[in-house]
This record gives sequence, structure tokens and C-alpha cells, in this order.
Amino acid sequence: MSTFGIAVGGGPAPGINGVIGAAATRALRRGHRVIGILDGFSHLMEGDTSRVVDLELDAVARIHLLGGSILHTSRANPTKKPEHLAAFVKSLDALGIDHLITIGGDDTASSSSRVAEEAGGRVKVVHVPKTIDNDLPLPEGIPTFGFETAREHGTTVVERILVDMQTTNRWFFIVMMGRSAGHLALGCGKSAGAPITLIPEEFPNPPIAIEDVVRTLEGAIVKRLAAGRPDGVAVIAEGVASAMDPEDPLLADAPRDEHGHVRLAEVPLARVLRTAVADSLASRGVKVTIGEKDVGYELRCGYPTAFDRDYTRDLGVGAVDTLLAGGTSVLITRQAGQIVPVPFAEIIDPKTRKSRVRGVDVRSDSYRNALALQERVTAEDLADPETLASIAAAARLSPEQARERYRSL
Repeated sequence: MSTFGIAVGGGPAPGINGVIGAAATRALRRGHRVIGILDGFSHLMEGDTSRVVDLELDAVARIHLLGGSILHTSRANPTKKPEHLAAFVKSLDALGIDHLITIGGDDTASSSSRVAEEAGGRVKVVHVPKTIDNDLPLPEGIPTFGFETAREHGTTVVERILVDMQTTNRWFFIVMMGRSAGHLALGCGKSAGAPITLIPEEFPNPPIAIEDVVRTLEGAIVKRLAAGRPDGVAVIAEGVASAMDPEDPLLADAPRDEHGHVRLAEVPLARVLRTAVADSLASRGVKVTIGEKDVGYELRCGYPTAFDRDYTRDLGVGAVDTLLAGGTSVLITRQAGQIVPVPFAEIIDPKTRKSRVRGVDVRSDSYRNALALQERVTAEDLADPETLASIAAAARLSPEQARERYRSL
């Protein structure tokens, strides 16, 4: 009899319980013991082996229907200190765990890879990738679990705010979770039909100048005004903040660390952009009411959709079967209906020892189609005298000024 350990790291994502339930069920039915490790790596890396629970069939039978994680989660990272990594593996040995399933995002994938190395073959390790950001380097077209559920619920939020804005003749800036990539923002914005969605990948040469973002948003607003529409919603990926120039004057009041560096992760992006765009338009006598909202935490623990329930149950069974077949140091993926283990070496950057990030492919037809459906100022708009004149009038600019202001968009 082998002993399986299951640990969850990073932020929540819909479907975690589906992996836990399916993996536990598969292992238990094959005669093995399953230990649920509570709170990710946090306790075992301190040598505390008391924060675990034996998983039984009845306890996990219906958990795939639930959001959240019955094992909880944490962002504790055992790789930051050698003694923590050694203690984590020693704790696994003390518990008799010889097969480990980790569930998490890029940081957890990196930690799992290091655990496998530290164990030196004594513990076989597989990782099940999850993140609503969809930014792990899986094969093209393969989402991380949790993304589709988050996109579904996020799209509903954008849809309802779109109707509210249409009803009240206002604009809203929605910042959508996604610290490194724009998949979720683009997925929600495109599905809901938002007039404009901004993602960091569309700015090819970071740092991003906030003025470029302001002019892009302003252009969408005045183009809608020129068409007689004073309302709209802009969906903005939070990763735009991470790529901004920290020395930009608009970040003068942003929180800073002990070295004086801007904490870009803490920048109130919606408020910064809302204020900058409203002030820019107001300076020319264009009055627009803009609201703001951050969306993300409400998407992480929702009940998973049927897609993610099905998907995560496949991944859970696949994780156990891969381990029992002798597999280790791999990421568990589902490709064309088959469970395909991907070696950690293919996703970990050897220089940083962290997982690579998968961004939105801005060269794809899917992205170009998304742009085609948005309402941005385009080169064609500026080349057509009648369209240019209407946009310029809405922006309270001369046609020459409008052409110059929106040319680079």
C-alpha cells in the first residue's frame, strides 16, 4: 500500500475540490491511503506533521460540486529557505507519503519541482495546474482548470454592468484579475461584448506609459460619444499595472516599499485610470461619469461549471494513475481527451527556476477578432474625414488635434 499526499498552494480556483475528490477516490479504490495536507506547504515546511487529515470515500464523494478547497490553501513557499525545503521532505517521510499530488499555479509548480529534486526519488511528485489567470505554459488551446468557470462568472458581472451603464448613461472601468496575462480580462470582455478590453500584451515594449492607456480609453469613449452613446464598459487586466512605468507622475501617490519603489501590485489601477481619463476629458469640457470596480476574488471560489467539474475529475484520476505508473516530476494535462504528463523541465525556466508565463497571443485570429469587435479609434477612422470630424467634435478637438492625439492608437 502506498500513501498519497495532496496539497493545495496559491490562490483559490473553481475546481480544486474536483481534483482532490477524484484523486482520493481513485487512490482509495486501488487500495492506497490518502492524506490531505492542510494549508498547503505552510505546516510541513516547519516540521509540523499534525495538520493533516485522512481522506475517506464518503467524505469526498460530492465535493467536486463545491467551490473553495476542503484542504484550504496558502502561499507558503518552501523553496525560499533550504531548511524549509528539507523540512518539508522530512515531514513527508515522517508521514509515510511516497506519492505527492500538488495543486496550484506557477509558484506551486515551481515548488513542486524543487520538492521532487530534494526528495531524490523517495517521493514521486506530480502537479495539477490551476489558476483563473490561465497563464501557465500548457499546450496551445488547453486552459488551466478554474479559468472557464471564472470567465463564465466574470462575463456575467460585465454583462450586468453593461446594462446598468446603458440605463444610467455612464461608463465603468472594470479591472479584472490577471497579474501576468490578460486571458481572463479578454475572455470576459469579449464574451460580454464590452466596447474595449485592455491587456498588457498589447503594449509590446514595457514599461507602459500611462498616457498611452489613458488615450486608448479616452479614444473609445469619444468614439462612442460620436455615435450618440454616452455609456460603456472598459475591461482592464490588472497586469497592466505591473507593466506600468513606476516613475510616471500619475503614480506619485502610489504605495511604495522601504526602498522607495512603487508597489505596482497595490496600485488602485481603476481609480488611477478613471481619474486620469475623466480629468483629460474635463479639461476640454467633455463631461463623462466613470465608475470603477475590481473583479477577481468573487470569481475564485464559485461553484465550478460542468466543464471544470469534468476537467478536474479527469486530472485527479490522471494524477494518481501517472504516479502509480511510475511517473514523477510532471505536470498533469488533458489533451484531446488523453491525460498527458508534461515534464517539469519543459515549463520551468532554468535561469529563474520558476514556471514560464503564457500570455495572450496577440498574433492570433482570436485576438484580432476581439479587437475587430471593440470600439477603438482606428487608422481607418482617422483617414476618413467624416468620421474624424465626428470624433474630433466629441473630443472637443480640431480634426488635426484629434488625428495627432489618437494617431498611435
